[in-house]
Amino acid sequence: MFKKTLHISTSPHLTKGIGTDDIMRNVVWAMLPVALYSVWSFGLGALVVLATSTTACVLTEHFLAKISKKESTISDWSAAITGLLLGLTLPPGFPMWMAFLGGVVSIALGKFVFGGLGYNVFNPALVGRAFLQAAFPVAITTWHPVYAPDRFTTVPSATFTAPFMEPSTVDAFSGATPLSAFKFDHVVTNSYDLALGLIPGSTGETCAALILLGGLYLIARNMMNWRIPASILLTVFLLSGALYLANKEAYPSPDFMLFSGGLMLGAVFMATDMVGSPVMPAAVWLYGALIGVLVVVIRIWGGLPEGVMYAILLGNAVAPHLDNLIRPRVYGTVKTAKKS
Repeated sequence: MFKKTLHISTSPHLTKGIGTDDIMRNVVWAMLPVALYSVWSFGLGALVVLATSTTACVLTEHFLAKISKKESTISDWSAAITGLLLGLTLPPGFPMWMAFLGGVVSIALGKFVFGGLGYNVFNPALVGRAFLQAAFPVAITTWHPVYAPDRFTTVPSATFTAPFMEPSTVDAFSGATPLSAFKFDHVVTNSYDLALGLIPGSTGETCAALILLGGLYLIARNMMNWRIPASILLTVFLLSGALYLANKEAYPSPDFMLFSGGLMLGAVFMATDMVGSPVMPAAVWLYGALIGVLVVVIRIWGGLPEGVMYAILLGNAVAPHLDNLIRPRVYGTVKTAKKS
């Protein structure tokens, strides 16, 4: 006698068939215009930094998977994203060996020790960037001019510095980014120059319009939670706007705060990391608001001119707690009465 079997499974019952590798690949595509524009702005130095950090992340991921007797996961594109993001946070003349070391730390310490993709607590690229800032504070705050006439024929002198040797800075300058210029000299950079990346800084401090377009592409593909960048940017705008209205001489304008530094890159491509961000809608808004407040606080009252990296890392740390605190009631249940 033929028996019929009823298969019962949990939701979701309808799926699009989109896997992790599809999402990660689309994130890389969304970041490519930003990376290409950084190469156009800074030349071969930016290209070398981006290629080095990405190669280091991919090789480290493959090597660690092999020595752990696991299948290599470089095909899921997550290591490429980490390397590309790390490179976009570094100066265009950053020494190759330092960029490579940062890629190794990003994957090994920021991702692999937690169990790999889906288990990391913090954004791996920011873990590597934090290590490099602590280990090489001078090199990571040494900048190069944008649109240099020889940027496609020469590389910065520090690029090929031998490991553990002091980089040459004959063709660079220190402490001249818009954020440091405002913090220490109260000089405000034109917002138009900030939005189009016509200023010195990290390779990812380029065209804000391209960063936003990349974010819109991912949102349209339903591969990014739009609430995260929206809450971060809205919080920065409102808080910095209130300070600016209170004292225009002491505080920068909201547009300066939005377009300067790595805020756009961090809000769109780093804080939105699906592993390090909350899931519950209310928790997501709080997560973004927390990051936005920390960015303004560190930039205005902190000892460093930039605070995006630390703000996102702290946001990653509290993200799971926000989900636990704002957990919705399960349908069909009642709240447990408090014991007297």
